[in-house]
Amino acid sequence: MSVLIVGSTALDSIKTPNAENPRLLGGSASHAAVAASFFSPVKLIGVVGEDFPKKYLQLYKRHNIDVEGLQLLPGKTFHWSGEYELNMNNRRTLLTELGVFETFTPVLPPLHQATPFVLLANIAPALQHHVLDQVKRPKFVVADTMDLWLNIALEDLVKLLKRIDGFVLNDSEAQQLTKEDNVFAALKKIHKMGPKYVIIKKGSHGSILSGPGGIFICPAYPLKTVVDPTGAGDSFVGGMMGYLATARGSIDANIRRAMIYGSVTASFCCEGFGLTRTTKTKRGDIDQRVKELEKMTKF
Repeated sequence: MSVLIVGSTALDSIKTPNAENPRLLGGSASHAAVAASFFSPVKLIGVVGEDFPKKYLQLYKRHNIDVEGLQLLPGKTFHWSGEYELNMNNRRTLLTELGVFETFTPVLPPLHQATPFVLLANIAPALQHHVLDQVKRPKFVVADTMDLWLNIALEDLVKLLKRIDGFVLNDSEAQQLTKEDNVFAALKKIHKMGPKYVIIKKGSHGSILSGPGGIFICPAYPLKTVVDPTGAGDSFVGGMMGYLATARGSIDANIRRAMIYGSVTASFCCEGFGLTRTTKTKRGDIDQRVKELEKMTKF
């Protein structure tokens, strides 16, 4: 089965204490789509401007990502610039130019509307609602979010939670949404808002799942060196959805292993700027790290 991924497609300019790389392929949909493509066919919905490099379109196609739903509009592609501190956990935004993304309205081609697995990557909740209005009886819908939407679009986001199967957010966003410092108390409150599966991301400390099968603690693959963590969270959820789309059996039977595959895929993202490392990765590299992580966590 295939995965429909809707989100931002961007050009990222990233600066770390050690290096600086301008106008890399980025955006929540780009990172998630490449990660999912290691496991299943992907349909990408997004928007780019006239300045979007052709080499990035070719990169999508090399990963067998269907770009029929990628709109090309007059104007400039969404551009984000950010700088990381030495520990890589803190970053500040230097520049945000929305470009054509400011007026983006996702339109699903007819053949995309029946895609069984849907990932609503990090975009405005109103746009996520608009996508759900177009899909037909999906098997599993997951939405990601960020603190911006909690600040300016909370009402839309709360309504969205009643329409989705899974919800992904980080620990600070969970605290902001529920007013709970304890992550397990926060999980319980989010379930009452609608989603059956809730995943709270904790960066280099992995993630926590709460679902019908109970609690699962998903570790992050340990890295000696982090080059650039931009897109790691999107890679995690993209890899998870790609794995789920091809796994036999129920969501509950497969989601824990899917999270492990997502976690490992995200580890490759962190080893290079933007998507430079992820796009050089092979499925065998991912399988090998999954085996290593299994040995590290088995007791």
